Amino acid sequence: MTEKRPIWTKSFINISISTFFIFVVFYALLTLVPIYVIDEDGLNGSAAEGGIAVSIFLVSAIIMRFFAGLILEKFGKRKILILSVLMFAISTGLYFFANELVPLLLLRFFHGIWFSLVTTVAGAIAADLVPPERRGEGLGYYGIAMNLAVVAGPFLALTLQPYVAYQTIFLVFGIIMAVGFLCALFVRVEEHPIAKTEKRKLAFSDFIEKKTLPVASVGFFISFVYASIITFISVYAESLGLLQTASFFFVVYAVAMLLVRPLTGRLFDSKGPDIVIIPSCIIFAIGLLSLSFTHSSWMLLLSGALVGLGYGTLLPSFQTLAIQAADKHRSGHATGTFFALYDSGLALGAVLLGAVAGFLGYSNLYLVLAFSVIAIIFYYKWIMNKQKTSEN
Repeated sequence: MTEKRPIWTKSFINISISTFFIFVVFYALLTLVPIYVIDEDGLNGSAAEGGIAVSIFLVSAIIMRFFAGLILEKFGKRKILILSVLMFAISTGLYFFANELVPLLLLRFFHGIWFSLVTTVAGAIAADLVPPERRGEGLGYYGIAMNLAVVAGPFLALTLQPYVAYQTIFLVFGIIMAVGFLCALFVRVEEHPIAKTEKRKLAFSDFIEKKTLPVASVGFFISFVYASIITFISVYAESLGLLQTASFFFVVYAVAMLLVRPLTGRLFDSKGPDIVIIPSCIIFAIGLLSLSFTHSSWMLLLSGALVGLGYGTLLPSFQTLAIQAADKHRSGHATGTFFALYDSGLALGAVLLGAVAGFLGYSNLYLVLAFSVIAIIFYYKWIMNKQKTSEN
Protein backbone atom coordinates (compact mmCIF):
# COMPACT_ATOMS: atom_id res chain seq x y z
CA MET A 1 0.00 0.00 0.00
CA THR A 2 1.55 3.30 -1.12
CA GLU A 3 1.74 6.15 1.34
CA LYS A 4 -0.52 9.10 0.59
CA ARG A 5 1.29 12.19 -0.62
CA PRO A 6 0.69 15.16 1.70
CA ILE A 7 -1.75 17.97 1.01
CA TRP A 8 -0.70 20.39 3.75
CA THR A 9 2.64 21.49 2.36
CA LYS A 10 4.15 24.89 3.20
CA SER A 11 3.06 26.30 -0.15
CA PHE A 12 -0.49 24.93 0.14
CA ILE A 13 -0.89 26.40 3.63
CA ASN A 14 0.36 29.80 2.46
CA ILE A 15 -1.83 29.92 -0.67
CA SER A 16 -4.85 28.98 1.49
CA ILE A 17 -4.14 31.70 4.06
CA SER A 18 -3.51 34.32 1.36
CA THR A 19 -6.77 33.33 -0.35
CA PHE A 20 -8.63 33.58 2.94
CA PHE A 21 -7.45 37.18 3.48
CA ILE A 22 -8.30 38.12 -0.13
CA PHE A 23 -11.86 36.85 0.26
CA VAL A 24 -12.24 38.40 3.72
CA VAL A 25 -11.50 41.80 2.18
CA PHE A 26 -13.72 41.03 -0.85
CA TYR A 27 -16.77 40.10 1.24
CA ALA A 28 -16.11 42.88 3.76
CA LEU A 29 -16.09 45.47 0.97
CA LEU A 30 -19.12 43.84 -0.66
CA THR A 31 -20.97 44.52 2.59
CA LEU A 32 -19.44 47.90 3.42
CA VAL A 33 -19.23 49.76 0.10
CA PRO A 34 -23.00 50.28 -0.42
CA ILE A 35 -23.27 51.67 3.13
CA TYR A 36 -20.18 53.84 2.53
CA VAL A 37 -21.66 55.29 -0.67
CA ILE A 38 -24.83 56.32 1.14
CA ASP A 39 -23.31 57.48 4.45
CA GLU A 40 -20.05 59.22 3.53
CA ASP A 41 -20.40 63.01 3.39
CA GLY A 42 -18.33 63.41 0.22
CA LEU A 43 -20.38 60.77 -1.60
CA ASN A 44 -23.99 61.21 -0.46
CA GLY A 45 -24.99 58.50 -2.91
CA SER A 46 -28.26 56.64 -3.34
CA ALA A 47 -28.97 52.97 -2.82
CA ALA A 48 -28.86 52.54 -6.61
CA GLU A 49 -25.38 54.08 -6.76
CA GLY A 50 -24.32 51.74 -3.96
CA GLY A 51 -25.52 48.85 -6.11
CA ILE A 52 -23.53 50.15 -9.08
CA ALA A 53 -20.40 50.25 -6.89
CA VAL A 54 -20.92 46.53 -6.20
CA SER A 55 -21.81 45.47 -9.74
CA ILE A 56 -19.00 47.37 -11.50
CA PHE A 57 -16.49 45.32 -9.49
CA LEU A 58 -18.13 42.08 -10.66
CA VAL A 59 -18.27 43.28 -14.29
CA SER A 60 -14.51 43.89 -14.47
CA ALA A 61 -13.85 40.60 -12.64
CA ILE A 62 -15.94 38.60 -15.11
CA ILE A 63 -14.28 40.27 -18.14
CA MET A 64 -10.82 39.56 -16.73
CA ARG A 65 -11.61 35.86 -16.17
CA PHE A 66 -11.51 35.27 -19.93
CA PHE A 67 -7.96 36.65 -20.21
CA ALA A 68 -6.57 35.13 -17.00
CA GLY A 69 -5.59 31.74 -18.44
CA LEU A 70 -3.69 33.36 -21.33
CA ILE A 71 -1.84 35.66 -18.92
CA LEU A 72 -0.85 32.77 -16.63
CA GLU A 73 0.37 30.73 -19.58
CA LYS A 74 2.47 33.61 -20.91
CA PHE A 75 4.06 34.91 -17.69
CA GLY A 76 3.91 31.96 -15.25
CA LYS A 77 1.69 31.37 -12.24
CA ARG A 78 4.03 32.42 -9.45
CA LYS A 79 4.93 35.78 -11.06
CA ILE A 80 1.26 36.56 -11.65
CA LEU A 81 0.38 35.45 -8.10
CA ILE A 82 2.88 37.89 -6.56
CA LEU A 83 1.88 40.73 -8.88
CA SER A 84 -1.87 40.24 -8.51
CA VAL A 85 -1.80 39.91 -4.70
CA LEU A 86 0.36 43.04 -4.51
CA MET A 87 -1.98 45.01 -6.79
CA PHE A 88 -5.05 43.74 -4.95
CA ALA A 89 -3.45 44.94 -1.69
CA ILE A 90 -2.55 48.35 -3.17
CA SER A 91 -6.09 48.71 -4.56
CA THR A 92 -7.47 47.93 -1.10
CA GLY A 93 -5.32 50.68 0.42
CA LEU A 94 -6.55 53.20 -2.17
CA TYR A 95 -10.07 53.11 -0.69
CA PHE A 96 -8.58 55.38 2.02
CA PHE A 97 -8.50 58.17 -0.59
CA ALA A 98 -11.70 57.34 -2.53
CA ASN A 99 -14.11 59.85 -0.96
CA GLU A 100 -15.91 60.90 -4.17
CA LEU A 101 -18.25 58.75 -6.26
CA VAL A 102 -16.46 58.73 -9.64
CA PRO A 103 -12.99 57.88 -8.21
CA LEU A 104 -14.62 55.19 -6.07
CA LEU A 105 -16.33 53.60 -9.10
CA LEU A 106 -13.08 53.69 -11.08
CA LEU A 107 -11.28 52.08 -8.14
CA ARG A 108 -13.95 49.38 -7.88
CA PHE A 109 -13.50 48.53 -11.57
CA PHE A 110 -9.69 48.47 -11.18
CA HIS A 111 -9.94 46.38 -7.99
CA GLY A 112 -12.19 43.84 -9.72
CA ILE A 113 -9.52 43.20 -12.37
CA TRP A 114 -6.96 42.15 -9.75
CA PHE A 115 -9.51 40.16 -7.74
CA SER A 116 -10.30 38.16 -10.86
CA LEU A 117 -6.65 37.52 -11.68
CA VAL A 118 -5.53 36.68 -8.14
CA THR A 119 -8.39 34.27 -7.44
CA THR A 120 -7.85 32.52 -10.79
CA VAL A 121 -4.11 32.05 -10.30
CA ALA A 122 -4.51 31.08 -6.62
CA GLY A 123 -7.09 28.41 -7.51
CA ALA A 124 -4.89 27.06 -10.30
CA ILE A 125 -1.84 26.93 -8.01
CA ALA A 126 -3.83 25.18 -5.26
CA ALA A 127 -4.91 22.54 -7.80
CA ASP A 128 -1.30 22.08 -8.94
CA LEU A 129 -0.01 21.73 -5.37
CA VAL A 130 -2.48 19.00 -4.42
CA PRO A 131 -1.60 15.39 -5.41
CA PRO A 132 -3.89 14.47 -8.34
CA GLU A 133 -5.24 11.41 -6.53
CA ARG A 134 -6.31 13.64 -3.60
CA ARG A 135 -7.52 16.64 -5.59
CA GLY A 136 -11.13 16.48 -4.40
CA GLU A 137 -10.03 16.40 -0.78
CA GLY A 138 -7.36 19.08 -1.24
CA LEU A 139 -9.53 21.56 -3.12
CA GLY A 140 -12.24 20.89 -0.55
CA TYR A 141 -9.86 22.09 2.16
CA TYR A 142 -8.79 25.03 -0.02
CA GLY A 143 -12.44 25.97 -0.51
CA ILE A 144 -12.81 26.36 3.25
CA ALA A 145 -10.81 29.60 2.96
CA MET A 146 -13.50 31.11 0.72
CA ASN A 147 -16.39 29.75 2.78
CA LEU A 148 -15.00 31.04 6.08
CA ALA A 149 -14.45 34.45 4.51
CA VAL A 150 -18.19 34.64 3.76
CA VAL A 151 -18.64 34.85 7.55
CA ALA A 152 -15.48 36.69 8.58
CA GLY A 153 -15.62 39.50 5.99
CA PRO A 154 -19.14 40.84 6.65
CA PHE A 155 -18.69 40.26 10.40
CA LEU A 156 -15.52 42.37 10.42
CA ALA A 157 -17.09 45.13 8.32
CA LEU A 158 -20.34 45.35 10.28
CA THR A 159 -18.58 45.12 13.65
CA LEU A 160 -16.22 48.03 12.87
CA GLN A 161 -18.63 50.25 10.91
CA PRO A 162 -20.66 51.70 13.83
CA TYR A 163 -17.58 52.59 15.89
CA VAL A 164 -14.72 53.36 13.50
CA ALA A 165 -14.25 55.88 10.67
CA TYR A 166 -14.44 54.40 7.17
CA GLN A 167 -10.86 55.44 6.38
CA THR A 168 -9.64 53.53 9.45
CA ILE A 169 -11.59 50.44 8.35
CA PHE A 170 -9.99 50.64 4.89
CA LEU A 171 -6.60 50.91 6.62
CA VAL A 172 -7.37 47.70 8.55
CA PHE A 173 -8.27 45.97 5.27
CA GLY A 174 -4.96 47.16 3.80
CA ILE A 175 -3.03 45.67 6.73
CA ILE A 176 -4.88 42.37 6.28
CA MET A 177 -3.84 42.31 2.63
CA ALA A 178 -0.25 43.11 3.53
CA VAL A 179 -0.21 39.86 5.54
CA GLY A 180 -1.83 38.07 2.59
CA PHE A 181 0.95 39.34 0.33
CA LEU A 182 3.63 38.08 2.72
CA CYS A 183 2.04 34.61 2.66
CA ALA A 184 2.00 34.64 -1.16
CA LEU A 185 5.77 35.25 -1.21
CA PHE A 186 6.32 31.81 0.37
CA VAL A 187 4.33 29.92 -2.26
CA ARG A 188 6.35 27.75 -4.65
CA VAL A 189 4.77 25.97 -7.60
CA GLU A 190 6.06 23.79 -10.41
CA GLU A 191 5.47 25.54 -13.72
CA HIS A 192 4.53 23.63 -16.87
CA PRO A 193 6.08 25.60 -19.73
CA ILE A 194 4.53 25.28 -23.17
CA ALA A 195 6.85 24.71 -26.10
CA LYS A 196 7.30 27.95 -28.01
CA THR A 197 5.85 27.99 -31.48
CA GLU A 198 5.70 30.52 -34.26
CA LYS A 199 3.58 33.56 -33.62
CA ARG A 200 -0.08 32.87 -34.29
CA LYS A 201 -3.38 34.66 -34.04
CA LEU A 202 -5.31 34.44 -30.82
CA ALA A 203 -7.78 31.58 -30.74
CA PHE A 204 -10.92 30.75 -28.75
CA SER A 205 -8.84 28.34 -26.63
CA ASP A 206 -6.66 31.22 -25.44
CA PHE A 207 -9.63 32.59 -23.50
CA ILE A 208 -11.85 29.58 -22.82
CA GLU A 209 -11.09 25.99 -21.82
CA LYS A 210 -13.63 24.12 -23.92
CA LYS A 211 -13.28 20.89 -21.93
CA THR A 212 -14.32 22.76 -18.79
CA LEU A 213 -17.37 24.50 -20.26
CA PRO A 214 -19.92 21.71 -19.60
CA VAL A 215 -19.28 21.43 -15.85
CA ALA A 216 -18.78 25.20 -15.63
CA SER A 217 -22.31 25.61 -16.98
CA VAL A 218 -23.60 23.53 -14.05
CA GLY A 219 -21.63 25.83 -11.73
CA PHE A 220 -23.33 28.81 -13.41
CA PHE A 221 -26.81 27.52 -12.54
CA ILE A 222 -25.83 26.63 -8.96
CA SER A 223 -24.28 30.08 -8.35
CA PHE A 224 -27.36 31.72 -9.93
CA VAL A 225 -29.48 30.03 -7.25
CA TYR A 226 -26.96 30.80 -4.49
CA ALA A 227 -27.14 34.51 -5.37
CA SER A 228 -30.55 34.48 -3.65
CA ILE A 229 -28.82 33.59 -0.38
CA ILE A 230 -26.00 36.13 -0.30
CA THR A 231 -28.13 38.93 -1.75
CA PHE A 232 -31.53 38.59 -0.11
CA ILE A 233 -31.20 36.57 3.11
CA SER A 234 -30.91 39.69 5.31
CA VAL A 235 -33.84 41.40 3.56
CA TYR A 236 -35.97 38.25 3.86
CA ALA A 237 -35.06 37.84 7.54
CA GLU A 238 -35.95 41.49 8.22
CA SER A 239 -39.36 40.99 6.60
CA LEU A 240 -39.92 38.08 9.02
CA GLY A 241 -38.74 40.08 12.05
CA LEU A 242 -35.64 37.86 12.32
CA LEU A 243 -32.89 40.32 11.36
CA GLN A 244 -30.85 39.66 14.53
CA THR A 245 -30.92 35.93 13.83
CA ALA A 246 -29.77 36.54 10.24
CA SER A 247 -26.33 37.59 11.52
CA PHE A 248 -25.84 34.00 12.72
CA PHE A 249 -27.10 32.41 9.48
CA PHE A 250 -23.66 32.24 7.88
CA VAL A 251 -22.00 31.25 11.17
CA VAL A 252 -24.19 28.12 11.28
CA TYR A 253 -23.57 27.71 7.54
CA ALA A 254 -19.78 27.72 8.08
CA VAL A 255 -19.87 25.33 11.03
CA ALA A 256 -22.01 22.81 9.11
CA MET A 257 -19.74 23.09 6.07
CA LEU A 258 -16.58 22.57 8.17
CA LEU A 259 -18.01 19.44 9.78
CA VAL A 260 -18.56 17.61 6.48
CA ARG A 261 -15.78 19.01 4.25
CA PRO A 262 -13.06 16.45 5.21
CA LEU A 263 -15.46 13.53 4.64
CA THR A 264 -16.90 14.79 1.35
CA GLY A 265 -13.44 15.50 -0.09
CA ARG A 266 -12.28 11.96 0.59
CA LEU A 267 -15.52 10.49 -0.76
CA PHE A 268 -15.11 12.53 -3.95
CA ASP A 269 -11.65 11.04 -4.54
CA SER A 270 -12.46 7.46 -3.55
CA LYS A 271 -16.05 6.97 -4.78
CA GLY A 272 -16.42 9.58 -7.51
CA PRO A 273 -18.22 12.94 -7.80
CA ASP A 274 -21.82 11.66 -7.95
CA ILE A 275 -21.81 10.37 -4.37
CA VAL A 276 -20.97 13.90 -3.19
CA ILE A 277 -22.66 16.21 -5.70
CA ILE A 278 -26.12 14.60 -5.93
CA PRO A 279 -26.76 14.36 -2.14
CA SER A 280 -25.32 17.87 -1.70
CA CYS A 281 -27.75 19.26 -4.30
CA ILE A 282 -30.65 17.50 -2.55
CA ILE A 283 -29.62 18.93 0.85
CA PHE A 284 -29.20 22.40 -0.73
CA ALA A 285 -32.71 22.10 -2.17
CA ILE A 286 -34.11 21.07 1.23
CA GLY A 287 -32.37 24.09 2.77
CA LEU A 288 -34.06 26.39 0.24
CA LEU A 289 -37.40 24.66 0.88
CA SER A 290 -36.92 25.18 4.60
CA LEU A 291 -36.22 28.87 3.96
CA SER A 292 -39.47 29.23 2.06
CA PHE A 293 -41.43 28.00 5.11
CA THR A 294 -39.31 29.78 7.74
CA HIS A 295 -41.24 31.64 10.43
CA SER A 296 -38.93 31.38 13.47
CA SER A 297 -35.29 31.78 14.44
CA TRP A 298 -34.62 28.06 14.76
CA MET A 299 -36.00 27.41 11.26
CA LEU A 300 -33.80 30.15 9.80
CA LEU A 301 -30.71 28.67 11.48
CA LEU A 302 -31.69 25.14 10.42
CA SER A 303 -31.92 26.43 6.86
CA GLY A 304 -28.44 27.93 7.22
CA ALA A 305 -27.08 24.57 8.36
CA LEU A 306 -28.70 22.74 5.44
CA VAL A 307 -27.45 25.30 2.91
CA GLY A 308 -23.95 24.99 4.42
CA LEU A 309 -24.05 21.18 4.21
CA GLY A 310 -25.31 21.30 0.63
CA TYR A 311 -23.95 24.30 -1.23
CA GLY A 312 -20.76 24.45 0.87
CA THR A 313 -19.65 21.19 -0.75
CA LEU A 314 -20.78 21.95 -4.30
CA LEU A 315 -18.38 24.79 -5.20
CA PRO A 316 -15.12 22.87 -4.55
CA SER A 317 -16.60 19.74 -6.13
CA PHE A 318 -17.46 21.49 -9.40
CA GLN A 319 -14.15 23.36 -9.37
CA THR A 320 -12.34 20.03 -9.04
CA LEU A 321 -14.31 18.53 -11.94
CA ALA A 322 -13.57 21.62 -14.05
CA ILE A 323 -9.82 21.30 -13.49
CA GLN A 324 -9.81 17.52 -13.97
CA ALA A 325 -11.53 17.94 -17.34
CA ALA A 326 -8.60 19.96 -18.72
CA ASP A 327 -4.98 19.06 -19.44
CA LYS A 328 -2.61 19.74 -16.54
CA HIS A 329 -0.89 22.71 -18.18
CA ARG A 330 -4.34 24.27 -18.77
CA SER A 331 -5.32 24.49 -15.09
CA GLY A 332 -5.22 28.30 -15.29
CA HIS A 333 -7.56 28.36 -18.29
CA ALA A 334 -9.85 25.82 -16.60
CA THR A 335 -10.01 27.83 -13.38
CA GLY A 336 -10.62 31.09 -15.26
CA THR A 337 -13.37 29.54 -17.40
CA PHE A 338 -15.09 27.98 -14.39
CA PHE A 339 -15.11 31.17 -12.34
CA ALA A 340 -16.13 33.32 -15.32
CA LEU A 341 -19.38 31.35 -15.51
CA TYR A 342 -19.67 31.06 -11.72
CA ASP A 343 -19.30 34.84 -11.23
CA SER A 344 -21.73 35.46 -14.08
CA GLY A 345 -24.30 33.29 -12.31
CA LEU A 346 -23.90 35.31 -9.11
CA ALA A 347 -24.16 38.65 -10.93
CA LEU A 348 -27.18 37.68 -13.05
CA GLY A 349 -28.87 35.97 -10.11
CA ALA A 350 -28.57 39.07 -7.93
CA VAL A 351 -30.30 41.16 -10.61
CA LEU A 352 -32.88 38.78 -12.06
CA LEU A 353 -33.91 37.08 -8.82
CA GLY A 354 -34.45 40.49 -7.25
CA ALA A 355 -37.04 41.20 -9.94
CA VAL A 356 -38.61 37.75 -9.43
CA ALA A 357 -38.75 38.31 -5.65
CA GLY A 358 -40.57 41.59 -6.22
CA PHE A 359 -43.21 39.66 -8.15
CA LEU A 360 -43.44 36.39 -6.19
CA GLY A 361 -42.21 37.40 -2.73
CA TYR A 362 -39.13 35.91 -1.06
CA SER A 363 -40.90 32.87 0.38
CA ASN A 364 -42.19 31.75 -3.01
CA LEU A 365 -38.84 32.61 -4.62
CA TYR A 366 -37.01 30.14 -2.37
CA LEU A 367 -39.70 27.53 -3.04
CA VAL A 368 -39.20 27.84 -6.80
CA LEU A 369 -35.41 27.75 -6.41
CA ALA A 370 -35.61 24.56 -4.33
CA PHE A 371 -37.23 22.76 -7.26
CA SER A 372 -34.77 24.44 -9.64
CA VAL A 373 -31.86 22.76 -7.81
CA ILE A 374 -33.54 19.37 -8.32
CA ALA A 375 -33.73 20.17 -12.04
CA ILE A 376 -30.00 21.05 -11.98
CA ILE A 377 -29.27 17.49 -10.74
CA PHE A 378 -30.77 16.07 -13.95
CA TYR A 379 -28.83 18.60 -16.02
CA TYR A 380 -25.60 17.62 -14.20
CA LYS A 381 -26.23 13.90 -14.87
CA TRP A 382 -26.92 14.62 -18.54
CA ILE A 383 -23.66 16.61 -18.79
CA MET A 384 -21.61 13.87 -17.10
CA ASN A 385 -23.15 11.06 -19.20
CA LYS A 386 -22.51 13.04 -22.37
CA GLN A 387 -18.89 13.58 -21.30
CA LYS A 388 -18.38 9.86 -20.61
CA THR A 389 -19.86 8.98 -24.01
CA SER A 390 -17.50 11.36 -25.79
CA GLU A 391 -14.49 9.84 -23.97
CA ASN A 392 -15.39 6.26 -24.94
